[in-house]
Amino acid sequence: MSANVTVRGSDDVTASEPTALAQDRTVSVDRTVAVVGTGTMGQGIAQVALVAGHPVRLYDSAPGRAGEAVAALTARLDRLVEKGRLDATAREAAVGRLHAAADLAELADAALVVEAIVELLPVKQQLFAELEKVVGDDTVLATNTSSLSVTAIAGGLRLPGRFVGLHFFNPAPLLPLVEVVSGFATDADVATRAYETMKAWGKTPVRCADTPGFIVNRIARPFYAEALRVYEEGGADPATIDAALRDCGGFKMGPFELTDLIGQDVNEAVTRSVWESFHQDPKFTPSLAQRRLVESGRLGRKTGQGWFSYAEGAEPPSPHTAEPAEAPAKIVVRGDLGPAEPLVGLFEEAGIKVRRKGGPGYIALPGGGRLGLADGETAFEYYNEEIIYFDLALDYARASRIVLSTGDRTAPETLREAVGLFQALGKQVSVIGDVPGMIVARTVAMLADLAADAVDRGVATAEDVDTAMRLGVNYPAGPLEWAEKVGHRPTVGLLRELHERYPTGRYAPSVGLVRRAYAEDAEDSR
Repeated sequence: MSANVTVRGSDDVTASEPTALAQDRTVSVDRTVAVVGTGTMGQGIAQVALVAGHPVRLYDSAPGRAGEAVAALTARLDRLVEKGRLDATAREAAVGRLHAAADLAELADAALVVEAIVELLPVKQQLFAELEKVVGDDTVLATNTSSLSVTAIAGGLRLPGRFVGLHFFNPAPLLPLVEVVSGFATDADVATRAYETMKAWGKTPVRCADTPGFIVNRIARPFYAEALRVYEEGGADPATIDAALRDCGGFKMGPFELTDLIGQDVNEAVTRSVWESFHQDPKFTPSLAQRRLVESGRLGRKTGQGWFSYAEGAEPPSPHTAEPAEAPAKIVVRGDLGPAEPLVGLFEEAGIKVRRKGGPGYIALPGGGRLGLADGETAFEYYNEEIIYFDLALDYARASRIVLSTGDRTAPETLREAVGLFQALGKQVSVIGDVPGMIVARTVAMLADLAADAVDRGVATAEDVDTAMRLGVNYPAGPLEWAEKVGHRPTVGLLRELHERYPTGRYAPSVGLVRRAYAEDAEDSR
């Protein structure tokens, strides 16, 4: 990765041959937008450009496919009219601007060409080499690649400065995010023009440098990887892990159900691509369990079986949920509970008497057990104490589930006290194995670490990273936003504890995250 390439384009590198691009900030709405590739993504991008008011020309190397795509898009527009999302006059005008191209030469007048073909570097390189012979020097060339290097695709072009990545998310007409990716040679004005054009199309663009996975596919890896790691360690089953991240963490879907929806082969291929692109960095190590699932042909919904069964009549598995238990009448809260401090007010509202004392930050149960927020340590390390950990939540008041973890030395009566305490708040409770960092806490810490590292390396701004993760994968909060809420120092501390227990480098906190922790300390000391 080229850390010196900024998100503004090629300010830090030798400029390529100047292009003849106009200085307009957007591609004018009266100019043609061409889309090469008429699969689901290609049709989606074409629809977005068409509804934005552009003449649109579709091309596909397979005979007849472009015409079929025009018919499919026309049918989509008809459905929009039926649903009241598009008026009939606008539909007629859009259909009049939509055309199939039988040959690349018919794209000669396009101001913007977006490629959405197979993810094979040589095929894309050949396509753009042919396009460059056809279109004018003022044409912006763009790839919708999600996994290949924008720089490599443009490497053989005569004018690589007019080449940019426009990574839409599927379905393109519905999802607002577009990653505007500047390759090593992308001209700054081209990146700006692409960015402003996406805004004009009603999208929410974010700028990023050409790095493996760009923003979303790079930073999202721990959401899947940590869940798989907890499963591989026997900490919890897939349904319980999914429930923890949904009901406690606030994520819309759990990683196991989400990868079943995406396709295990697709998700595993992206993970492996990012890992290999980063020279097998342990932070991106793929899962052996997922590899075996792919090898077995259990690819998720599309095959009827993945982590879960999708056969007709199959019931989704239920997460582990503890039986009802009696809540303790009183507890002692020692010190500050940090991100879990809102629990104190919730306990009091539930009628539980809370006594505050000084200390390192934990809840003392009447039976002598200690209940603490997941910090990367494990219960079995405490030889003479009954330790129970509870997982991080985005919002303890709104969370419908709390996850507990404990070791063999904790008495069943003590565990029941902890279970009853959280059930008194109206929460379901899941008890998992004695896993360092539990589920939500380690996932959020790793997401924050990769996000801070990306910002520190100039991949994107902090604002664009958080925006991308909220809109691209529907996270409940941006990872940097969440880390700020939890505290950078506790996040670094949790990762260091994980690194001590798994000394592979996977959990070693990045310089970017440590830098934020020190800045936070400096701010607090003022």
